[in-house]
Amino acid sequence: MTQQTPQAPTQTQTEPELTGVRNFRDVGGVVTGDGRRVRFGRLYRSGHLAHATEEDAAYLASLGLHTIFDFRNASDIRLEGPDVTLPGVRNVNMPLSDPADGAEFWGTVRDGNLDALRAALGDGKGAARMQQAYRSLILERTRDHARLLDFLIEERSVPALLHCAAGKDRAGTSIAVVLLALGVKHSEIEADYMLSNDAHRRYRIQRGRNAAGVAAPEVVELLNPLFEARPEYLATAFEAIDERWGSTDRYLSEGLGLSDERRELLCTLLLEDDAR
Repeated sequence: MTQQTPQAPTQTQTEPELTGVRNFRDVGGVVTGDGRRVRFGRLYRSGHLAHATEEDAAYLASLGLHTIFDFRNASDIRLEGPDVTLPGVRNVNMPLSDPADGAEFWGTVRDGNLDALRAALGDGKGAARMQQAYRSLILERTRDHARLLDFLIEERSVPALLHCAAGKDRAGTSIAVVLLALGVKHSEIEADYMLSNDAHRRYRIQRGRNAAGVAAPEVVELLNPLFEARPEYLATAFEAIDERWGSTDRYLSEGLGLSDERRELLCTLLLEDDAR
């Protein structure tokens, strides 16, 4: 049987064109297993907000956000800068593991010569690093993801924006955890995740002056595993859940401490009232 490619979530609202914020989108419209949809205007995802223009900031301020969750670590923030401050919005920094894992590795990516890039990323090393990172985000960050769900439920943090540096890996995994709690199927989560590959969403890496030309085909090929959303990355996260807990329900209840009652509260906050 031929495997069908997941379709992108149906969007019914116009997506804004932000100048300094990459990979921004409303998660609204994603369909749950029982036919309900995530409400528009409740849950957003993006790359970092450090380079937001005045126009970008004005748009974000118009969304009525209560909380911005920043999953970047201290190295990310030193490199890119802190998020812009939006009036009346709480910023929660919740550092998660960076798939690149360290300033030294990023130094190689940004400034390394071709030999250094081959050594760090060649022969499938880049993709393997990413898959291991997704596995670690599930297995080693259960406390952080449980805390995220607590914030969303108890602190009434929605509307909320979840972001990391590129809005793909740490934010993508965290969005996946929230969607699993809402009863969204893997295929729908993957469809939303894969939108990060759209050309206008891709993270823009600034390479050093002495680095190999960014347009060099081999350099692009070596870097692609780091900056692409790939189904096998997200599949690794789902596989880690099944291997450790046996099912999504047990992951949510035992791994994240999410009771049926609290899960229903989350659904009330983020889902439309009726199935369509």
